[in-house]
Amino acid sequence: MPRRKSKQPRGNMPLTYGEKAKLLRAYGTNSVRLGTDSQIKFGDCCLSLTKAEDPVITPSGHIYSRESIVSYLLTKTQELRQAKLKYDAQISADCLKKSQEEKKECVKAAKIFLLKDQGSTHLSKEDHSSTFVKSLKRKIDTESKPSGKEKLQKSSYWLSEAQPQYTVESHEEVIRMNPPPERPSSPMSGEPLRLKNLIPIKLQRDESNTLDPKCLCAVSNKAITTQSVIVIKKTGIVILKDVYDKIVKPSMVCPITGKKIKEKDVVNLNKCATGFAASGEVVAKKYKPTLT
Repeated sequence: MPRRKSKQPRGNMPLTYGEKAKLLRAYGTNSVRLGTDSQIKFGDCCLSLTKAEDPVITPSGHIYSRESIVSYLLTKTQELRQAKLKYDAQISADCLKKSQEEKKECVKAAKIFLLKDQGSTHLSKEDHSSTFVKSLKRKIDTESKPSGKEKLQKSSYWLSEAQPQYTVESHEEVIRMNPPPERPSSPMSGEPLRLKNLIPIKLQRDESNTLDPKCLCAVSNKAITTQSVIVIKKTGIVILKDVYDKIVKPSMVCPITGKKIKEKDVVNLNKCATGFAASGEVVAKKYKPTLT
């Protein structure tokens, strides 16, 4: 008669489902389903998460309030300036240290050459006894305590004494290996961003709904929620993508201002999402490194 699974070796799970799920959340990749309240609504600033005042967009299609994005760029520019000064100072210190070491090597090489030129007259008592000292080291442990600790740290990395410690050299290495970028990056796309890259747009809102005024298409007056949207850079007019394909694209003339446009004047805005999977990205993932 076959044994029950619970009676088999290692067949009994000591943890309940809730305990196991709680422990698994401490490491590995954690996923969370985002609801509608976690998504940025169309027309809201990606920095302040409120209604965009004096809205502008970046080349990646994200909407910001002008005040928020300008203050962000100003702060990041000042931080990059300070980081650039630290990086330049570190590079200068490295060059000075390298030149000093090269001078020491030249002096040392000159001394060695002079000693060789003098022949056997320069040999001291310590040099004559070097072979005896080498043979003695093979029989007697002459390892010092600091060198022994250093060997132990390399082989026994799990000890608390072997954990990496903050030193001036490690801090200098971090500065040396991370040169600051030339320009601040966009808060959403991470691409380099300048003030002149900001494009002003005109958002038309539904004033009849005072609680939650939604943005409207400038041509069809339809509410914009999760549809694909474009903006014309020359005029700042916001239009639904399907309306643009049917009305604007055949003639390449702005239906509001009558100005001629080109394909490069059209920017796709970032599409918003809801809690439904069909609207876009609704799962957030975060990786936590494991101990193995």
